[in-house]
Amino acid sequence: MLSLTVTLLVIALIAAVLGFGGISAAAAGIAKVVFFIFIVAFLVSLVMGRRRPR
Repeated sequence: MLSLTVTLLVIALIAAVLGFGGISAAAAGIAKVVFFIFIVAFLVSLVMGRRRPR
């Protein structure tokens, strides 16, 4: 999921350099959403991993 975020950020940067403002903003927005979903999933898995009995 983190690689998807990095890919979308690269696409956004390339689109911004080439002058495609709408595509750049959309790709950056999607990358931001995917990144926050990744952070939430990471925190949930971190908490659930600590609850496992030894």
